[in-house]
Amino acid sequence: MQPVTIYKAFNPADAQLVCARLEAAGFHPFVADELAALSMDGYALAVGGIRVQLPDTEFAEARTFLDTPAE
Repeated sequence: MQPVTIYKAFNPADAQLVCARLEAAGFHPFVADELAALSMDGYALAVGGIRVQLPDTEFAEARTFLDTPAE
């Protein structure tokens, strides 16, 4: 299982919100690069964002989950 990026955010709160939604739905996400982004001004923008990642085996189902509008 390789980690794959399912979401990128420039704000740690946005990344944590998506991570929490995925966890609540039974996926196994984690937030990458958050501490580096918080420790250096402009880091998140320079590297393309704070990444929410999960195992590649969960990607397709998680993408469908995030793309489905909440009711």
